[in-house]
Amino acid sequence: MNRPLKIGITCYPSLGGSGVVATELGKLLAEKGHEVHFISHSVPFRLGAFHKNIFYHEVEVNDYYVFRYPPYDLSLATKMAQVVKQEKLDVLHVHYAVPHAVCAFLAKQMVGDHLKVVTTLHGTDITVLAQDESLKDLIRLAINESDAVTSVSQDLTRETQELLDITRGIDLTYNFVDERFYYPRDVSELRKEFAAPDEKILMHVSNFRPVKRVKDVVDVFARVSKEIPARLLFVGEGPDLPKIQCQIRDMGLEDKIRFLGKQDEIAQIISMADVLLLPSEKESFGLVALEAMACGVPTIGSMAGGIPELVKHGETGYLAPIGDTAAMADFALQLLNDEVLTAKVKQACIRRAQTEFNSEKITKQYEQIYYRVLQAEQSKPKLTACGLPKA
Repeated sequence: MNRPLKIGITCYPSLGGSGVVATELGKLLAEKGHEVHFISHSVPFRLGAFHKNIFYHEVEVNDYYVFRYPPYDLSLATKMAQVVKQEKLDVLHVHYAVPHAVCAFLAKQMVGDHLKVVTTLHGTDITVLAQDESLKDLIRLAINESDAVTSVSQDLTRETQELLDITRGIDLTYNFVDERFYYPRDVSELRKEFAAPDEKILMHVSNFRPVKRVKDVVDVFARVSKEIPARLLFVGEGPDLPKIQCQIRDMGLEDKIRFLGKQDEIAQIISMADVLLLPSEKESFGLVALEAMACGVPTIGSMAGGIPELVKHGETGYLAPIGDTAAMADFALQLLNDEVLTAKVKQACIRRAQTEFNSEKITKQYEQIYYRVLQAEQSKPKLTACGLPKA
């Protein structure tokens, strides 16, 4: 039987898919008896209540005046090394290549090769940052120097290999949701606050960045609302929000659309939706689509990135080419106008989320990776000071 491990986790602590998955993974690992140490500049927003196996280590950044920008990456690497030595960590699991995997590489130089580093690639660390020539070589180094690398979709793995000429193995570990929180529920009372009984609710959840193509969400909704009574709910905030608000005013849709802002726990909110809209230009996985699926809400989205690996067209939702808002609207109307089809798709969503993206299944995959890299260290031949095998 494998022993419980001491695992360090570094992620972006703010709202976002990589931080959500990293934090939820840490919580599940702690429940399974592992000791989990989060290392970041602030407490991950999904960390929640106290758990005896979870610890948080804050990174304090030096703001000495000679630095043009506070050197967070150097402070993070130093903190990682300190926690590894103080807590005797077995594995450091970093989510997002830049700067976390680079910092883990530096920490390993400080503490020695006994530290095992697992890097999980989540998306824009590759699809955006790895296309920047000023960062490409650094990202390649961090990936190649990791003891194991995982990716959240086959599409992201392919793009990583092509962009960075990576030949090493990359484990596929899909994202997951905790079924104890994401499940079909009765939200009829809450729904009354946002829509009349005869109105359908369409929803979009994102960080409102250009890559999310939020203007397409409005276009799809405008087409749908011309045909059937409907409401659109937006969850989240971001740089494109002012543009979207102007678009809505110009189209005369203010009375049909609500903005709910950032929400930490969206299971109850997303359960109100009849359809989730995800027309992204790039989406390495699409965690919000999985959260919706687990609650029995189908996704109408684009054929971008890893979305087709999650949303099965015609089974758990519908996909159209990027920017084809007419097709997306048609698919939405096809679904919303057919109660029998809607019931069938909802059940397929729940079934797929619970089987293919089960939290226990994915957590076990990560555990197997941890034990594998540790076993590889134990299997290395012991060498003398001259580099020769010991007798």
